[in-house]
Amino acid sequence: MDMAQKTTPHTMILAFLLFSIGMLLSSNTFAAPKFATKALLNAQMAAERVARAAADTAETTARTAADTKETNARTASDNALSAAITSSVHFIGDSYGGGKVFYVYDGGHHGLIAALADQDGGGGIRWYGGSDTNTRARADGVGAGKANTAIIIANQGPVDGNAFAATVCNEYSFTDADGVTYGDWYLPSKHELNLLRQQKGVVGGFADTIATYWSSTENSSTNAWSQSFALDSNQFLNAKGNPIRVRAVRAF
Repeated sequence: MDMAQKTTPHTMILAFLLFSIGMLLSSNTFAAPKFATKALLNAQMAAERVARAAADTAETTARTAADTKETNARTASDNALSAAITSSVHFIGDSYGGGKVFYVYDGGHHGLIAALADQDGGGGIRWYGGSDTNTRARADGVGAGKANTAIIIANQGPVDGNAFAATVCNEYSFTDADGVTYGDWYLPSKHELNLLRQQKGVVGGFADTIATYWSSTENSSTNAWSQSFALDSNQFLNAKGNPIRVRAVRAF
């Protein structure tokens, strides 16, 4: 038999090995692109996750910064409002607005202030301008003295040209240490005068313990209401021409 036609066990094993290697090479040749594509996709997905996480972090940081800024602004606004509210609250005895606070309402946001000294020049002053007429300055209560003062001056101002209780209060002004001038003073109404009498020890500067003070509340053509600042603190009628004490007040 010819040698080329002989088949031995070694030859068969070699052929099988060659066939196997070929199959392996063929398999790797076609699988490699699949493996490379899968790896690329995995890398892309990982990059997208990292990018998305970074974007989420940046958005959270920006939102937190915006929220913090808004909170700080709101806190500053609230603090400013609180400070403004606190600074506008006053109590009886406070030095404020050119004098001393002697009456408050609305939680201390509003009230009445008395001048620190009398406005009559030390010897008292008359209520009217020289004419016994019905001025109609009959208002009473908190704030009523301002309207009464204007009415009295309009009615009595042209009579003889001399000063009287309403004019010395209206013309009084006080400039504080900050250069602020307060010029809206008036002769207190009967009720306001009584409130002032109740706090005379707090306000201070009154003539003496038995002095009588004018109110701006008229009773008739010939007399108006006044009040003793003595212990009895009676309110009574006085002839308009009588010279008695005057203390100006203003509202806030």
